[in-house]
Amino acid sequence: MSLNLISNYASDVAHNALVTSDAAMTNSLAKLSSGTRVVSAKDDAASMAIGSRLNAQVVGLQAAAVNTGQATSMLQVADGAMSSVNDILSRMKSLAVQAGSGQLSSTERSMIDTEYQSLISEITRISASTSFAGTNVVAGAMTVDRTGATAFAISQGVQDIVFRGNQTAGSDTIAYNTAGNFTVTTGEGAFTGSIPSGTNDGTSMTTGTVVTLSLAGSTNKIDLVLNTAFSVNGTKSTGTLATAGSSVASFTFKVGTGTVASADDITVSVHSVSASALSVGTTSVTTVANANAASAAISNAIDDLQTYRAQVGASQNRLNFAAANIATSQENSQAARSQLLDLDVAGEMSTFVSKQILVQAGVSMLAQAQRMPQNLLKLFQ
Repeated sequence: MSLNLISNYASDVAHNALVTSDAAMTNSLAKLSSGTRVVSAKDDAASMAIGSRLNAQVVGLQAAAVNTGQATSMLQVADGAMSSVNDILSRMKSLAVQAGSGQLSSTERSMIDTEYQSLISEITRISASTSFAGTNVVAGAMTVDRTGATAFAISQGVQDIVFRGNQTAGSDTIAYNTAGNFTVTTGEGAFTGSIPSGTNDGTSMTTGTVVTLSLAGSTNKIDLVLNTAFSVNGTKSTGTLATAGSSVASFTFKVGTGTVASADDITVSVHSVSASALSVGTTSVTTVANANAASAAISNAIDDLQTYRAQVGASQNRLNFAAANIATSQENSQAARSQLLDLDVAGEMSTFVSKQILVQAGVSMLAQAQRMPQNLLKLFQ
């Protein structure tokens, strides 16, 4: 190739090589900094698409694992309550057998019945107060129809009405005054409660505000959940709530990632363990006949309670297997995602060093190429 002053082909070649090496070194540096083999879609579009889906699945499985753990904990709380009730029933059985013996006087049976009735009350209290994160677990379920209370409809800002504890189904009334006080009157009595201070600006509520209504001497509660549509200063007419109860509460736990919607949920039914649900709430041991009837009722209650506990235990075992499967799926999904996206640091570090050397060599050769035209000056000497 002839020597000329206008063009410097060697410099152009060195410059292009330097630009290529510098781009490769920068890309390698980005991978090392991020720890991933695919920094952008241009690196490997297919791997990024599949890896992103796997990553979403891993995150979903992590949440499902948390749900499964909490579900197991909830059922452990329920089983603990049932165990306590079982102990109480055993004591009540002992008292009933004792009171059924003819050597006792009515006064002595009355003394025994005092403890017997207090144990019935304790069973009811345990059923009403046993909860997990605010959710009653062994109190059954209560549904509320507020068609007769249009002033307290969802559109009017009363988002939800929740009866907690062993409420009696029937026709109840709900009322409100502009001072922020609610009253729900049931067959048990008048439950009252006020809007918490600091949750409204005088006209509307903060979304999610909970007003808890209570009744003196009762462990039952009623929660009213309000939202911003509720008018604090608005006058509302008294309405009727039709309530229907069930001795069984169903809890649905999300243990999947949404891939197969029908297989994502596990539904567990937990029976109420209140004295009325176990059919011992109206028993007594004041007479021999009553004691014998109570003894038979308690035996049936114990049998029923063991059935309920067995159902809870079976659900716990199912959840444990579900948790184990989630852990395995999570591990395998992470391994698959790692194969697609995670960086081989050792191999990439070798690539980076190689490109770094090429950049340094390119800079040196570009400097040499820039000096080549100076050789032409010797021809003019």
